[in-house]
This record gives sequence, structure tokens and C-alpha cells, in this order.
Amino acid sequence: MINLAQRDIAHSLGKFITTAFGVGMLIGVVLIMIGVYRGMAHDAMIVPNDIAPDVWVVQKDTLGPFAENSRLHEDLKYSLKTLAGVKEVHPLTFQSIQITGKKKPIRLYALGYDALSGFQPFRLYAGRLIHIPAKEIIVDTKSGFELWDKITLGRDEYTVVGLTHKAVSSGGDPMIYMDLKEAQELQFLFSNEQIRNDRSRGAENPSSATVNAFGVKLHNGTDPQKLSAEIERWKHQQVFTQAEQEGILTKNLIERSAKQIGMFTVILLIVSSVIISLIIYTMTINKIKEIAILKLIGASNFTITKMIGQQSVLLGLIAFIAGNLFAHASADIFPKTIILVAQDAMKLFVVVMIVSILASISGIRTALRVDPSSAIGG
Repeated sequence: MINLAQRDIAHSLGKFITTAFGVGMLIGVVLIMIGVYRGMAHDAMIVPNDIAPDVWVVQKDTLGPFAENSRLHEDLKYSLKTLAGVKEVHPLTFQSIQITGKKKPIRLYALGYDALSGFQPFRLYAGRLIHIPAKEIIVDTKSGFELWDKITLGRDEYTVVGLTHKAVSSGGDPMIYMDLKEAQELQFLFSNEQIRNDRSRGAENPSSATVNAFGVKLHNGTDPQKLSAEIERWKHQQVFTQAEQEGILTKNLIERSAKQIGMFTVILLIVSSVIISLIIYTMTINKIKEIAILKLIGASNFTITKMIGQQSVLLGLIAFIAGNLFAHASADIFPKTIILVAQDAMKLFVVVMIVSILASISGIRTALRVDPSSAIGG
């Protein structure tokens, strides 16, 4: 039996391939949307994983520095160090800053830490660590800055002595690392007029006494939950384990975006289904006479159904391959991290095949209603 679907595709191969690639771009966008979500989840945990404390100590009744504002007195670190099981306590500040880059304004996410304590809350890619707590910084390569570049922050000029690679905030902003004292001064930087007004009112700059969180590392064998309960009871601060902080970041910072991405993904799949359905229906209408002839010579409904179904599945298969190629080719163009995972592609492949089969129903129904007698005459 001549396969009418194969003949029809071969007769208009260019049109069929072009159509499949067009649908493939939609499928590629679906893959990219899934990759955007995975990239967001990955970026959100870069800084917490690089700091890697056992517990986070933050302001009471807050969710911590990544989800909402948190302010603590820096001298709390001394009392935290006296607790049994505590190995290290690292005061930290976090802030978003806007500066002028080499070509355009750029937004950075600054992390302040005690640069001379030996603590390293990043993975050094090039250059060296901060040797002196004065006007030396480490930035990520995504910022566009290079070693020994000069960057103006606030009223001071800093020298780039080290670089990280792919270290970004949960919002995708490149990281910048600086000594704690300078980060505190930058966080509470006021204009000269504001300083004079504050002094006339007896107010002082609080920058030397405030941090946003403490990263606490414990001795082996220490129970993080037990220590957390002790800090909350006696120090009256909020404490989260690293796993709890990851849950907060996922739920508070990513959940809403994940829902939006999910909605767009469903809409794109529906649009793809409609397009495939219209294409198969149109191709079926264009060969109504041929289908009528097949019925006239004794072709079964199963044979006709199989031919149209094969055409729809082949369209979906080519579209999926084209979409996969499109997604991988364009992923690096986007400003935010996009992570494409093989498991996601395989799941999407199954969905595309199901969509392709369902999309062929309208064409199949039209073909099965064809009257064999219409092949005679006209």
C-alpha cells in the first residue's frame, strides 16, 4: 500500500520542514523557559553555597538577608562564639549597588565579609585574595571588569585584585566582594549635608555596628537544630539551617516566578498543539481526493488513520529536534543563567509526541468522513 503521508511530505518537503522548524522554535522557547526556572534556582543558591555555614543567624522574626531586610549588632558575634559547638562566626552584609561600568550602568550585589579572617565566601577564578582591608575588591567576570581595574564605590576608588566566575545573586546580578568595614560604610553612606544634619541632632553613623547576618560554622558532631533552638531562646534571634535557607529562597524568591513560567509553558504547548492541529488538518484537506480514491479501492479506516497519525508524529519529531537545537544555540545569549537538562528534554519529548497525536484527531475525523464516491468525477 502506498503511504500517502510519505508521498505528500516528499512532494512538499521544503514547506513541511519549514513548518516543522517554525513549530520547533515554539518548543525551543518552552525548553528555554524551563531552563530559566532551573537557572533561577541555581543562581539563588550560589552565594549561600559559597558561604556554606551550618546555620544562619538573622534578625528575629525575619527570613534572612536574601528574602527580606535583616539588621543585627555586629558585637553579637562575640557571644555567639562562646556557645558550645560553635567553630566560626562570620558577620556578613549584603546590598545591591548601581555603578557605572565600562560601557553602561551595571547593577552589582555586594557581599561584605572580614577579609583578613581567612574566611573565603567565594571561589576565586583569577587574581588574589584581599590582602589589606582598604580599597581592594573582588568582582565577578560577568561584571565586565578585569584585574587591576579601578571602580568607584561611594566616595572611594577601589582596585580589582581578584575575579570570580559565574557568581551572581538570586536576581542574576554579578557579585562583588569587599571588606566588612568598607561594606558597612558603603551601606550607610550619607551625603555631607545629611551627616551634618545628623550630627546636629546627636545622631551617629551606625555603619560600624550593624551587619545583615551571621554565617555560623559548627564543630563536627554538633546538632544544628539544638544549637538553633539555644540561640533563639537565649540570644533572641532567628536561626535557619542551610537546608531551611534553601527552602526559603526557593519558596519566597522563586515560587511566584516558577508559577508564571509554568503558565507560559502551558500556553506555549497549547499554541503548539493548535498549530500542529491546523497544519495536519490543512494537509488532510489538500489531499481529500487522494483519500477518497484510497477508500474506493478498499483502504481501511485504520490505514488512513495511521497515515495521518504518522505525518503528525513526524512533524512533532522534527519540531522537537529543531526546538532542542534552537534552545541550546540561543541559551548563552540570554542575560540570566539558563540551565538545560536532558531529563527535561526527554519529558518534553513525551509531551510533544502526545500533543502531536492529539493534534492529528481533527485531520483524522475529516479523512474518515470522506465519501469514496467523491473520487469519481469532479
